[in-house]
Amino acid sequence: MKDVIPKRISAAILNSLSAGVVPRIGLEYIAVGRRREIETILRDLENMEQGAASFRFISGSYGSGKTFFLQALRNYAMENDFLVADADLSPEKRFTGSGRAGLETYRELVSRLSTKLRPEGGALEAILQGWINSVKMELITGGSSPGDEELLPRLENRIFETISKMEDPAHGFDFAAVISAYYRAYTEGDDEKKHAALKWLRGEYATRTEAKTLLPVGEIIGNENWYEYLKVLAAFGSRIGYRGFLLFVDECASLYKITNRQSRENNYEKILAMFNDVLQGRTEGLGVYMAGTPRFIEDERRGLFSYPALRSRLADSRFVREGYADFGSPVLRLTRLSREEIYILLERLRDIHAGHYGYDPELGRRELSAFMDLAFSVPGADEFITPREISRDFIGLLNILHENGETDFDTLVYRDGFTVKGFSAGEDYAEFEV
Repeated sequence: MKDVIPKRISAAILNSLSAGVVPRIGLEYIAVGRRREIETILRDLENMEQGAASFRFISGSYGSGKTFFLQALRNYAMENDFLVADADLSPEKRFTGSGRAGLETYRELVSRLSTKLRPEGGALEAILQGWINSVKMELITGGSSPGDEELLPRLENRIFETISKMEDPAHGFDFAAVISAYYRAYTEGDDEKKHAALKWLRGEYATRTEAKTLLPVGEIIGNENWYEYLKVLAAFGSRIGYRGFLLFVDECASLYKITNRQSRENNYEKILAMFNDVLQGRTEGLGVYMAGTPRFIEDERRGLFSYPALRSRLADSRFVREGYADFGSPVLRLTRLSREEIYILLERLRDIHAGHYGYDPELGRRELSAFMDLAFSVPGADEFITPREISRDFIGLLNILHENGETDFDTLVYRDGFTVKGFSAGEDYAEFEV
């Protein structure tokens, strides 16, 4: 390959794909296809920079690339100065539910809050410290002395000035009070109060009484209001220099699997409230992207379409038909990668494997064509085979060839009755470009 990939990244790519999971780094080296879908999201991001908001559902079958798509967007957004956070739904993490299911989703999102400088999550405290220090330097540059007794009040005024311009001052007031408390603790070396402020922001207080013992707040982040504080965090991020705040929620099909109808519909009602809130312009700089299977969205018995208000908002226009997609729709449907795109993916995986282990790539067009023919020779493969399965099998083949020098490709792949059909990748394919 022309690009020399660091071993840390190539190892992450190969190990993750071998296990059937999406790597969190290095996706730009293996991404193919999805040009129209990517262009759609990039327009969303451009709008977010101007204070707009976005809400989309990413629909695709298992193994079709939903998680890969979200992860690629996450990485791109971070590199371009967006705040990002991601979470996977599960029986314990939903949008609402008995116990603290909604709050658990909030906690995971905040724990995975990431920036360009903190791409693996846990960026909350770094964001606060970075902003507070920048405001402090701004005030000092403007004439305040580091030892000036008025510096702290001026900084606190700047914090509340920033928050007061938000659309939701009710929740913003407590948010500002906590950030101010964090600053005081940070400058005074009070680790207990600093921890208390972070604990509040992470939604870890069980009662208001407990929080009030250390913080000047009237509320805590809980199971009912967690989304409101994500909105405050998004508005805050926009005001301190970030281009927007993106939330990526995967495994939404777990909501479809909820057996209790009322519990399932409560979650759909919460999604509807968030959807309306975002698209009606009541949020600032927030992008919400939820990924699930087509059944999660379109099943009229248990999916989102079983909730009439969501069905009316998410159903396709009557003019949508085969070959014509509406990329302005809130539902972005991931089409299957073409055989040409899968072929390009195999070429890239071959080169990454060779570069990682330090050998010259040996598999050429004949071998890759044979592998493609074998992969698609199973009845129904055109409809059901996924990039996840192909990538896992191909890396496994490369591993065996590398670890067993006495064998070769033909011995492993060719068998009685199997012939190569001569698959050839065309030159006109869409690469993933951002």
